[in-house]
Order: sequence, then structure tokens, then C-alpha cells
Amino acid sequence: MKTIRLQYFAILREKRGQSEESRQTTATCPAELYGELKAAFHFPLTTEQLRVAVNGEFSAMDTPLNEGDEVVYIPPVAGG
Repeated sequence: MKTIRLQYFAILREKRGQSEESRQTTATCPAELYGELKAAFHFPLTTEQLRVAVNGEFSAMDTPLNEGDEVVYIPPVAGG
């Protein structure tokens, strides 16, 4: 198990009811971690609809996760 810091934005923040948290996980990459979160909190988006940043850098969904990493899932946003 490792502890990952998470930040949520837009619809993910609304669904989760908070903007950040620390979570223990066995996930090896952001895609696996998002699968856990989606199942637990009924997030409506797929991994294909998101971008992810690990430790402040845009990353692939298969980037290896390590103890203490910060993961931010970035949903699509509408603007005008």
C-alpha cells in the first residue's frame, strides 16, 4: 500500500464533495487509481475523458505511481 495525495476539480470535486485528500491504494498507475475512485464515488467520466498530472507534470495514465505522489485528474471544462 502507498499513500497518494489527490486533488479534484470541476465535476470530480462536486461528486467527491471535497477538493483534495490522501488515499491509500495498491494502484500502480493513474488509470488503476481512477478505476478505484470511479467505483467508490461514481465518477461519471472515463479515463479517456481526463488528463492527469503526477507531481505537477502532465503524465500518461500508465505512469508508475510511488509513495507520496500527488495526482490531479483534470476533467474537460467548458468555457466561453
